[in-house]
Amino acid sequence: FTNGFDAIDYFRDHVVDVVLLDETMPGITGLETLAKMKEVNQSLPIVLITKNETENLMDEAIGSQISDYLIKPVSPVVLGAKIKAMQRLLDMRKTLVETTQKLDSANQELQRLSALDGLTGIPNRRRFDETVQIEWRRNARVASPLALAMIDVDCFKPYNDHYGHLAGDDCLRQIATAMQNALKRPGDMLARYGGEEFVAILPSTPLSGGLLIAQNLRDSVRQLGLLHEYSGEEKIVTVSIGVAAITPDYVATPALLIAAADEMLYKAKTSGRDQVQRSEEHTSELQS
Repeated sequence: FTNGFDAIDYFRDHVVDVVLLDETMPGITGLETLAKMKEVNQSLPIVLITKNETENLMDEAIGSQISDYLIKPVSPVVLGAKIKAMQRLLDMRKTLVETTQKLDSANQELQRLSALDGLTGIPNRRRFDETVQIEWRRNARVASPLALAMIDVDCFKPYNDHYGHLAGDDCLRQIATAMQNALKRPGDMLARYGGEEFVAILPSTPLSGGLLIAQNLRDSVRQLGLLHEYSGEEKIVTVSIGVAAITPDYVATPALLIAAADEMLYKAKTSGRDQVQRSEEHTSELQS
């Protein structure tokens, strides 16, 4: 191009590898053209060609982040070598960008996997602890109820003892998948709490809504029809669930809600298993 304006217009709409830029042009100088190009692409190799090798010009050029410069007249051999060097520089930058992107992707995947239970593939206890704190604060801001369902697989030790640990692991995986599919709202989260225990966080949900969701979770496990010779009259795998709900505030902590749901789970277990128990107004904060 014979002037900087035409070069800039082309540069904005096309992929360019290397720019050879004359310092003296009509209408706009090489350094002004350089500044416009750097607004579009900071990392592009740009070689300034000048006949005026003054200290002020070189300081200004270096401050404008040129990659290199050549003094006129330019030897074709030197020019060819410079272009090859700039191409290698561009290739190195592209490789660095690709490597950085791959590293970022690997780190994101590592973070994702660190938040998942290795056996069932659902969020783990660590992810639950983080999420319940977040949901507690969020629901406190909008004065919205937060429900929690604590879930325990009934008679799981006899299942493991009779069918073996591999079968027990497969049983937990199927239960996790079934309950995960039973949660329909994007904000609800099922996590493995530990061993054969699971927990469901149900944001913006009153106790009545939490009870309905818990019943769906229980039904989803029953519908699997997993044979269990040592569990109830129907001889299938079942779960017991305790449900509690509270409108969070900035004084209490999620431990209050977890303890209430855990108390209801204990009641469900001691009342015959394969059932859902909901909290009563045994504390002023808990909703009935």
